[in-house]
Amino acid sequence: MMTGFRLNLSPLKEPLGFVKLVEWLTAIFAFGSCGGFSGKNIISLFCGDGRNETLDANFHYPFRLSQVPLVEGNTTICNHSVTTTHMVGDSASSTEFFVGIAIICFLYSMVALLVYLGYMHVYKDSDFGPIFDFVVTAILVFLWLVCSSAWAKGLQNVKDATDTDGISATLALCKGSNITCEVTEFANMRTLNISVVFGYLNMFVWAGNAWFVYKETRWHSQKFSSQPGPARQQVPAPI
Repeated sequence: MMTGFRLNLSPLKEPLGFVKLVEWLTAIFAFGSCGGFSGKNIISLFCGDGRNETLDANFHYPFRLSQVPLVEGNTTICNHSVTTTHMVGDSASSTEFFVGIAIICFLYSMVALLVYLGYMHVYKDSDFGPIFDFVVTAILVFLWLVCSSAWAKGLQNVKDATDTDGISATLALCKGSNITCEVTEFANMRTLNISVVFGYLNMFVWAGNAWFVYKETRWHSQKFSSQPGPARQQVPAPI
């Protein structure tokens, strides 16, 4: 059996190769829209004496908010002494899980495309290639569901921790006094919302790709070869 590289672009015209190319692109959008995020919310503090002061709530990937200082050092705000205060929450595990799965899918899609375009003759001549491809694809479908759901919950936790209620609950200054705390300028989290959408989109794309990979396995060919053909009509013997 010849195992050398043979460039053949025809698999890109078929669902097996075309969908893999789509997976490669959607994986890029998934981790690209999440991994490099950095944002800032501006909190306005309305003091009881008519003065206003502001604080900056800076947060970024991987969203370890508990390590982000909201107030650094001993600071006087609205004539009140405030000690070092950190934001509340940690969504690092969910967002790093999401980005990690996206990068794994990105790399696997590239390797799979290389096999499809250069070694399809080896891929189809063995049982191992299609079966391995199908098993990995099925596992990644499940992982996309898990990591997208985890990141959607983690993103909601980030939003809750950085909105007016979350900041007011974090700053003792905002509780039980005549000082009103309000987030007056929000960071644009549109790309983070898009990353969640791409996470679930990847799940559906990989689920669809699993069917086309399954058709390349011997399980699919054996299923059809074992089905009985249409019954033949008996021709009466001549008299």
